[in-house]
Amino acid sequence: MSGVEAVYTAASTNRYFQAAGVSLSGLVAFGSANLVALWDSDDSLDRGVYETLPGHEGVVTCVQFSTDSRFVSADDTGIIRLWDNWSSRAVEQAHKGAIASLAVYGRFAVTGASDSVVKVWRIPEDSFHEVQSIAIRKGFPISLAVTELPGTQALILAVGSTDRNIHVWTSYGTSEPSFVQAAVLPGHEDWVKSLAFRPPQNEGDALVLASGSQDATIRLWNIEPFTKTAFTPSGGSTSDVADELLDAFETSLVSLEDSEDGGRQISLKRHILTVKCHQQSPQLFSVTFDALLVGHEAGVTSLSWRPPLSATSLPTLLSTSTDSSLILWSPSTVLTSSTDGATLWINCQRFGDVGGQRLGGFVGGLWARAGADAMAWGWNGGWRRWRCQPSEDGRETALEDWTEVGAITGHRAPVRSVAWSPQGDLDQTTRIHGAIPTEGPGGASVPVWHEIARPQVHGYDLVGAAFLDPLRFVSIADEKVARVFEAPREFVETVNNLNIARLDSGEENRPRAAAVPPLGLSNKALTDVSAVAEVHGDADNARTTRRPFEGELAAATLWPEIEKVFGHGYESISLAVSNNKQFIATACKATSAEHAVVRVYETQTWQPVGQPLAGHNLTVTQIVFSPDDSLILSVSRDRSWRLFEKGEEGYVPVAADKSHGRIIWDCAWAPEGDIFATASRDKTVKIWRRQEGNSKWVAVATIQVTVAATAVAFAPRSSHNQSRILAIGLESGEIVLHASSIDDPAQWRCTLTIDSRSAHVDHIHRLAWRPAGDHSVQQLASCGEDGTLKLSTVHITDTS
Repeated sequence: MSGVEAVYTAASTNRYFQAAGVSLSGLVAFGSANLVALWDSDDSLDRGVYETLPGHEGVVTCVQFSTDSRFVSADDTGIIRLWDNWSSRAVEQAHKGAIASLAVYGRFAVTGASDSVVKVWRIPEDSFHEVQSIAIRKGFPISLAVTELPGTQALILAVGSTDRNIHVWTSYGTSEPSFVQAAVLPGHEDWVKSLAFRPPQNEGDALVLASGSQDATIRLWNIEPFTKTAFTPSGGSTSDVADELLDAFETSLVSLEDSEDGGRQISLKRHILTVKCHQQSPQLFSVTFDALLVGHEAGVTSLSWRPPLSATSLPTLLSTSTDSSLILWSPSTVLTSSTDGATLWINCQRFGDVGGQRLGGFVGGLWARAGADAMAWGWNGGWRRWRCQPSEDGRETALEDWTEVGAITGHRAPVRSVAWSPQGDLDQTTRIHGAIPTEGPGGASVPVWHEIARPQVHGYDLVGAAFLDPLRFVSIADEKVARVFEAPREFVETVNNLNIARLDSGEENRPRAAAVPPLGLSNKALTDVSAVAEVHGDADNARTTRRPFEGELAAATLWPEIEKVFGHGYESISLAVSNNKQFIATACKATSAEHAVVRVYETQTWQPVGQPLAGHNLTVTQIVFSPDDSLILSVSRDRSWRLFEKGEEGYVPVAADKSHGRIIWDCAWAPEGDIFATASRDKTVKIWRRQEGNSKWVAVATIQVTVAATAVAFAPRSSHNQSRILAIGLESGEIVLHASSIDDPAQWRCTLTIDSRSAHVDHIHRLAWRPAGDHSVQQLASCGEDGTLKLSTVHITDTS
């Protein structure tokens, strides 16, 4: 029985502060481009993302759980989607603009969008019912929080706006809530970007609202019942007296005024909320400013209250900022006076990077594992995670011990290329991923894939990369030059220490690390110990005995650049390395035959081999060497393919064809070298074979697919499968596998279709099978426009 099993998925998190949500069981769901990715943060093997859910057509901006298996997601096209047990149950066009914020409470959801509208939704089993639409007259709603007022059945809704204020709304009930505006909380000097309620944990505690702003401050607001003695004189109705009392009380309070220097003064004004309950007298609640938390150096991006560990746990607030810091705030029990009742909130833990040198800082953060993990994702989509170590006696302590642990990473833009190392131990897409042996259940060793290095962080969009050997690779980007990199000593030590592979290549002669000089684009080798310490900080001997964290991947795992290869007049577009690793072939963007050439270089001296290979009229989209390196196959936007044969003075043209009706995106040789395939936008994949007795190549089979074919790859021969296996990547993101007997490549049959849930949701850029080796599985790596890299084990029943 043919099938596919997901092994590894690398996916980044979108740049929205609510793009990720977490369930009580520790399951993290986050938006990655148009996908919703699922990550079990409590997985003992730490396997990362285990599934991606297709459905959204826009970029996912918000994800919020309502139960452990039920959540709501929203995107930048105004769509909200309800998921239950990882299946889409309901879809609604909620807004005309992008949804910026989402709040879920029980069976209700509240959405705020760039159309200046806040909408309240009731969520039955499998649909959305709009309950109320609130027009925001000034500014845009960019943050929301909703909860229940203590001691009532009324809901309270806080709306953070670009007008610098927090708008508080209350409802009359929870069956069909109708919100009315109750108060406006001023104080912030910039956009209010995040809000979070903390319900009272004990009798007499206040409901606390935390608000974080672009002004780098956090404000805490206490919401509690307001009592006034003898507020109902005889002869007056309860409602009229309550309203009169409210008016008189508010007019007597001090309002917020601008100070002389243009800033806004801290106001201790008490705001009164009147909640009218059905068949009950109105209840009054006061909202008072309680604390101002100052510690971040840039705008606050997200807030999250720690789940209470016990009834006596101190409240802890997690905040993230664009200054690349994550701070845990708690009230001080040492400096609090027992006589005046004052509470001093202090910065009890600070994680991240000092000085905020990371571009964009942290976008959002949340708690996982019942408050034992504090996590945040950054501007580039990677996560960092810190874990609270339990005390020896198991009791809570005021001083907690936190350590950083590994998290997940992924590309933040479309992934253009994927290539395996010669032994099949690593796959590389300007980042290097490796299978780390991890102890599983019963003590068995289980290979778990992680990103282990980020050798090139470039100023141009990277287009392609290929290994020359396990410790050297060549890459091309949106520039005219190809760059060659060699692994530093730290990478070799890491790979060996983690048992990913055994690399023995004279470590002592290698530079320790690499760094990019200011205003430079090339990675320079660092050999002096003091130079390494200056760039990467003090030496961390433990770093090579564990997988690198996100902060280290971005700075401390670069590879030195050892060569530049020039020759093309325009930006590079395609790259190939010969199977014996002695040659590379490159091509660039072209609109004329003069530049639509393939240039071949020798990898020892990096000198050109023969003359450029001419013949195409437009951009060469793909180049590939035959298994014995005697032929070079190239395909182009001009709808043609061309073959060049190796001679004494380089490669010379021997065959060409223009049978496809549209652009040819990709091509691939079969392992036997007797046939090759071409994939085109005309929705066909053609199989070509040399005619016996002459050098002419003819199409012996045409495989029809439903949409444009964008990638092809032949599987290596294996002992348990004697058929030819061809993987075809489609513009829709699906992958179809076709099989043929060795003797008759004219007959192909579809053996397996990998749908968008297991494959991709946008067109596939590259497919790469794991090279044959001592492993017994067939694994296929794929990358696409949706920004994900996926590795799957493919099981194919031999029907030859």
